[in-house]
Amino acid sequence: MLEKKAEHILWLENIRKVFGGVVAVDDLTIGVEKGSVTSVIGPNGAGKTTVFNLITGFLSPSSGRIVYSGRALNRLRPHRIASLGIARTFQNVRLFPQMTVLENVMVGRHLRSAAGIFFSSALPPAWRREEARIRQEAMDWLEFVGLTGHARAIAGNLPLGSQRMLEIARALAIEPHLILLDEPAAGLNSRETIAMGELIEKIRQQRMTVVLVEHDMELVMDISDRVLVINFGRLIGDGTPEAVQDDPDVIAAYLGE
Repeated sequence: MLEKKAEHILWLENIRKVFGGVVAVDDLTIGVEKGSVTSVIGPNGAGKTTVFNLITGFLSPSSGRIVYSGRALNRLRPHRIASLGIARTFQNVRLFPQMTVLENVMVGRHLRSAAGIFFSSALPPAWRREEARIRQEAMDWLEFVGLTGHARAIAGNLPLGSQRMLEIARALAIEPHLILLDEPAAGLNSRETIAMGELIEKIRQQRMTVVLVEHDMELVMDISDRVLVINFGRLIGDGTPEAVQDDPDVIAAYLGE
C-alpha cells in the first residue's frame, strides 16, 4: 500500500465518492510530491475530474480523507481551499466573457488583496493604491503566459488557446503552491499544445506543484515526472511515464491493445 511521505504536498487516502448507486471514486489512495508535475490519465468517465472536484471542495468525499500540506480539506469550502494555496482550471473554460482579459486576472488576484468593501469606503486613497498594485500584478501574470498584448481585449473574443492561457493566468494570480489543470490541451492544435507544455514547465520553475488531467499522451509523456492512471475510480497504474506506457493493465484500459 502507498504510504504518506513528508514530501507529499497532497495526500488522498481511501477516498470514495458515491452518487446514488454509482461509485465514481473507489478507495483511491494517491500522493503528489511537492514540486512535481503529476499527470492523471484514464478513459472518459474514469473519475479524474471528480477527483479534482473533491480536492477543491466542489464535492465532498463519501469517505476517506484529503490532506494538503498537513491540513485536512474534507470540510472546507472552495474559497477557503483556494486561500490555502490551491488553484484550478476547468475542462470547459470558465472565464468572465464580457470582462477584459486584464479584469479576469484581477478577479483572481483580489483573493490576495487586503482591500474589502469597508476598507475601500473608509480609505479611498489606500484602496486606489491597492487597486493599482493588483492591476500591475495581474499584468505580470499576463506577461508570464504571453497575453500582455491582449490585456484590453474582451475575454470571450479570444481564441480557445488564448482563453486557456488566460484561465491559467487567473489561477496563478492567487499565488498557489499547487495548481490543478483539467485538460489544459483540450481543443488545442499542435503548436498551441507545445506552448502549453512550455508554460507548464515555467510554472514548475516557479516552485509550484502541478497536477493535470490530460488526454494528450504526447504532452503527458513529455512533461510529467509521474503518471497516475485511474479506471472506474480506482488506481491501476502509478509510475514514470515510461513505466506506465509499458504497463499491460494501462494499455488494456486506456492506451489500447
